[in-house]
Amino acid sequence: MLRIAVPNKGSLSGPAAEMLHEAGYQQRRESKELRIVDPVNEVEFFYLRPRDIAIYVASGQLDIGITGRDLLIDSGADAEEILPLGFARSTFRYAAKPGTITGPADLAGKTVATSYEGIVAAHLAEHGIDASVVHLDGAVETAIQLGVAQVIADVVETGTSLRNAGLEVVGEPIMTSEAVVIRRTGTDGEDPKVQQFLRRLQGVLVARTYVMMDYDCRVEQLEKAVALTPGLESPTVSPLHNEGWVAVRAMVPSQGGAAHHGRPVRHRGPRHPHHGDPRLPPLTGQGEPPCPAPSFPSCPSPSGPAVPAPCCSPRASRSSSWSV
Repeated sequence: MLRIAVPNKGSLSGPAAEMLHEAGYQQRRESKELRIVDPVNEVEFFYLRPRDIAIYVASGQLDIGITGRDLLIDSGADAEEILPLGFARSTFRYAAKPGTITGPADLAGKTVATSYEGIVAAHLAEHGIDASVVHLDGAVETAIQLGVAQVIADVVETGTSLRNAGLEVVGEPIMTSEAVVIRRTGTDGEDPKVQQFLRRLQGVLVARTYVMMDYDCRVEQLEKAVALTPGLESPTVSPLHNEGWVAVRAMVPSQGGAAHHGRPVRHRGPRHPHHGDPRLPPLTGQGEPPCPAPSFPSCPSPSGPAVPAPCCSPRASRSSSWSV
């Protein structure tokens, strides 16, 4: 049975549980549960502090885990990243009072307060900077105000907390982070159970990044249409009953990127071509063949009455349909 560590709280916990649920795995119903078994998928989940997950995985007691890249590196544990998951993205940066620090070189002789001592110490050593590092468990923004340090190093998402504390970011990001799947360094990468788990998560990532688009197209416009919707690999083109028309199915990038806060972008129902990409070939006009879906003679318009013209059959909620 595959033993997997999952964050039990914090910004990683909810999105991780949601992704695992989308991948078909059973998840806990109460936050107090620290361990559950999914007998159907032969997986055992352990809910642990995100900062401790790399240590447990490195010990060999757990096969793989989900944690943040920053937490993995900071732990110094003998574990490695095997799959980025695309949520909980952030940057790790230095910050100080405006005008006091301009770059890493100015850190020499200063004291840096952080909750990620391993990352900061490694970064300072890499750049040959002699500075002191003070470890704090949280709320490092107040360290400068209280005189504990002249500089802080912390995870920055929006920068609001820093601005509220009268601080500004300094220099380039120390590193970028996101949720990742990790395993013990040197572990057999061909373990079939691990590979199956990774394939399921990769399937969720693809589903969040792409939507299935179905549309009917006149044969003479097919080349232009396919150029606009090349698909994940290659579109499927099938002949229709009406001569001169084909049906095209393609996986295309969803609007807004891979995900919003870890949630897939969904198209809610069919969409009329008048409200789609303006680069699409022109719609059916006078003297051209009618839409090959006569049972749907018009499409709803978000700004007015139904639009008479080519239309589309209703599709699943993650599909978009056009006639061109």
